[in-house]
Amino acid sequence: MTMTISGLFWVVGLMLVTAVLAVILRKARQKFGREANNEVAGQVFTIVGGVNVVVAAFVLISLFDATDSADENNYQEANSLVAVQWASDSLAEPARTKIGELTQAYATEVAEQEWPDLRSGTPVSDRGWELLTQLQNQIEGVPTKSDREEDSRVEASTQLWNVYQARQVRLNSAGSGVSAVVWFAILVGSVMSIGLMFMFGGPGVYSYAVIVSMLSGAIALLLFAIYQLQNPFSGGANIGPDAFVAALSRLSRGG
Repeated sequence: MTMTISGLFWVVGLMLVTAVLAVILRKARQKFGREANNEVAGQVFTIVGGVNVVVAAFVLISLFDATDSADENNYQEANSLVAVQWASDSLAEPARTKIGELTQAYATEVAEQEWPDLRSGTPVSDRGWELLTQLQNQIEGVPTKSDREEDSRVEASTQLWNVYQARQVRLNSAGSGVSAVVWFAILVGSVMSIGLMFMFGGPGVYSYAVIVSMLSGAIALLLFAIYQLQNPFSGGANIGPDAFVAALSRLSRGG
């Protein structure tokens, strides 16, 4: 089931459920939906619905920003990895060749092994950290015979530190998501907002059902968007390993 079909299923499904419930409650002539409730229910709905929309909108905007930051961070990590190999071109053998092999191995590990784990939300293996540690040992242990070689070694070490930092940010962004407390607040607020709509009165039963279903559909759409964006490497965002695939191509050609 594609994301679009899944989203339509949940949005339309909730709209139909609330519309049918609105018609049943109105025709049953229960106390729900009387015009006398409109003033009080309207004031409460303004507060409850407003707070819920503000919280949900804030979460959604934060997730949009997190997705953009995650994509930018991936390219920063991949570009820094390429810069490590560039800087090592001035170093002596066999360190230069070994550094080139390790940078390619790291890019391959991220693109082929780590990315499926990022998408599924499972912890990645420590293989990536081990490769970076080996890179660090190679860079720190390489002998230098001139100022140019020493500058290259320092530059490679600096770029490797950038890879370390970007990698940690990438792993953190995959496991951050939306906390259970925030989900609880949004879901309860959504239920309260829809429930208050059944307290309103109106002249037409079916027009009233349409209004309630539209509100529930909008809330369902908002919740679905939040759910899809809580992991930038899957769902609606679905950031791919393009940055590392491109970096691997450059690394295999020697930069």
